[in-house]
Amino acid sequence: MNFITYAVILLGLIVLIGFFNEKKTKLTYEIALMLYAVVLGMILTFIAAAATDRSVYDVLSEFQLFNLESFLMEGVLCFMLFAGSFRMHLIDFKRLARPIGVLAVICTFLGAVIYGALFYLCSRLLGLPLTLPMCLMFGSIVAPTDPIAATSILNKFGLPEDISFVIEGESLLNDGVGVALFVCFSGMVAAEKQAGKGFFSVMLWEIAGAVLIGLLVTAICFLLFTRTEDMKRKIYISLFMVALSYFLCEQLDCSGAIASVVCGTLFGTFRRNKEEKNRLEGGTEGALPWDLSEFDSFWEIVDNLLNSILYIMLGISFTRILQMPYVVILSVAAIVCNLLGRSGSLYISSFMIGTLPDHYDRGRFVKLFTWGGLRGALSIALAMSAGSMLDTEVYYYVLGCTYAIVFFTTIVQGLSMRKVYERLSR
Repeated sequence: MNFITYAVILLGLIVLIGFFNEKKTKLTYEIALMLYAVVLGMILTFIAAAATDRSVYDVLSEFQLFNLESFLMEGVLCFMLFAGSFRMHLIDFKRLARPIGVLAVICTFLGAVIYGALFYLCSRLLGLPLTLPMCLMFGSIVAPTDPIAATSILNKFGLPEDISFVIEGESLLNDGVGVALFVCFSGMVAAEKQAGKGFFSVMLWEIAGAVLIGLLVTAICFLLFTRTEDMKRKIYISLFMVALSYFLCEQLDCSGAIASVVCGTLFGTFRRNKEEKNRLEGGTEGALPWDLSEFDSFWEIVDNLLNSILYIMLGISFTRILQMPYVVILSVAAIVCNLLGRSGSLYISSFMIGTLPDHYDRGRFVKLFTWGGLRGALSIALAMSAGSMLDTEVYYYVLGCTYAIVFFTTIVQGLSMRKVYERLSR
């Protein structure tokens, strides 16, 4: 299918599902898109199987409507992360640097290891051909929380400002840690050394290189941004800034995701400082215009559109879970291991944070952040990229369990997050 065909399908589903949800079900918008897309995808799969007198497995093995990994990692992830981060305040990052840093690095690492160990035990009990390195690699796939889910779903539930910011900050920064873990553990699976590099050297390059690239590109592009009065050109500069930083990271094997977050955070901080300076000086010739509502509206629309497309694609692609043998048992095992791994890593990490966000006690902190740890697009993309190094059977285990976790955290945890928070508050 060509581009216009994909555009018609995706935009049509976004419009129809969004309209139906607005008038009838009134669910959180992103959750409604994914939930109804899952239902639609399963209906179409079973209809195709019945019409062609073939098994569902045969239909799924021959049919893949969207290349989700390519769409994310080579397309729109950088713009989604920039749109979600340029409204965040750097001063809050500095104030909450310790909890965000501990959760993004230590908690993600512990979560991957604990999950991998638990799933390895499950695989031994079920007699599955999964080794410990494979399970650790799987743990690195599902350990990072998703920034798209955090910014688009959790922020609508009225969480305290510090709690919301820490959840969002963790999810924005732990992508690079998750990718570094995936590189190391997948290297173990392939029985190859990563050019003699261990985990810490890979992670250092992933993060430090991305921060440096994001800083340099943002500083240069922001100078251009402040020296033009044309609003369309300002928008083009911001698009170029994000694309360039992501491109450079891809060429240098750094984390393009972290570079995009750095660009967004620094750009938002530079802009607010410039606006404050203009306000104090009463506005000077050639200074940054005070009204950037058109610029903000553009990025708000881009963010909403790309998120909508992503959730539709995730929902329709969810039918691939049916390719996994022992689908029910393994899905339940994956979800339980995910909750145990997340809560265990949070409990250990809580001793290193110091004062917990919003002065929560340790029990409430672990429960809230466990249930608020949604998974999403990055986990799916990493699972898909593991296909080249795994046997077909093992690959379907990993991909199917990843989809089960993403679906459960987005739909079940996302829908019930408000009730969980209200109960913990009481």
